[in-house]
Amino acid sequence: MRVGYRRVSTTEQNFDRQDLGAVEKMFEEKVSGKNTDRQALQEMIDFVRSGDAVVVYSIDRLARDLRDLQTIIQQLNDKGVSVEFISEHLTFSGAADDAFAKLQLQMMGAFAEFERSIIKQRQAEGIAKAKAKGVYKGRKKQIDDSKILELTAQGHSQHQVAELMGITRMSVYRCLKHNRSTSKQPVSPTLLVIFRWGKC
Repeated sequence: MRVGYRRVSTTEQNFDRQDLGAVEKMFEEKVSGKNTDRQALQEMIDFVRSGDAVVVYSIDRLARDLRDLQTIIQQLNDKGVSVEFISEHLTFSGAADDAFAKLQLQMMGAFAEFERSIIKQRQAEGIAKAKAKGVYKGRKKQIDDSKILELTAQGHSQHQVAELMGITRMSVYRCLKHNRSTSKQPVSPTLLVIFRWGKC
């Protein structure tokens, strides 16, 4: 039996790019691959039997850490299950003649880890430089437009809404202006005048 496994890191992503071809059983999940504590992964490992083939689109979909990758493949091979990676054109069956494929796996996995380490190092250096210059502000705050509209409808001024939500008054103004353009319901001229003169 050909068993598919597909993973994406966030709920906003989809599986469209991970075409595994014809499989008889599919396991999917939207979680980080930072470790092996993943429900669909463990269910897949428990499900497969000797003679089955697990099909994964690429190595990083199965695991992001080389040791985790080797552990998962070894678990499956010990059960008599082969592992096939579509993107890399690699198959691991646990047979003795898989030595070259295993070498490739180690090299590719090690390179992927090295690449991630370099990216993290550059990010850390960039943040450190930004902090030294006093320009680092962290991750951009997410603004809930619906909450702004709700508070405004309750009679709160733009200044009050900004204080209640911990955002700038300009952010409140932009939200109201955007809502006006999309709903075609003009923002009260009084609100615009109040904002302009900073009396709200």
